[in-house]
Amino acid sequence: MSNDPIALTQALASFDTLWSPRIVTRVNDYDVRVAKVEGEHLWHAHDDTDEFFLVLTGDLHISLREPAGARTVHLPQGSVFTVPRGTEHKPHAPTGATILLFEPTGTPTVGTRHDPVPTHVDATTGHTLNL
Repeated sequence: MSNDPIALTQALASFDTLWSPRIVTRVNDYDVRVAKVEGEHLWHAHDDTDEFFLVLTGDLHISLREPAGARTVHLPQGSVFTVPRGTEHKPHAPTGATILLFEPTGTPTVGTRHDPVPTHVDATTGHTLNL
């Protein structure tokens, strides 16, 4: 990790792969990741941690399966939302978006429980940013 400032626009311009976050920095034991997203991701849940989303550009929708029932939250540019641990959710961005995620280092992008991972989804713990 660099000790120099990182421009998020430059970080996002360094890759094209969808749903494949890049680690831009670490805060204590947490990764700060950026990702380009478009279309649908997959239903998944993180049993041991919450998942924080900040929409940098575009619009993100997150469908949730909660004890009170199913709902979808809409996150326009500049919005933040935290999916509580254990909550099944499915992010989707019909017209594309860029997002920032804040997750414990080593957390898989598809959580601990998930639908089958399509080949276009890189289900890793984030890639090191190469600028």
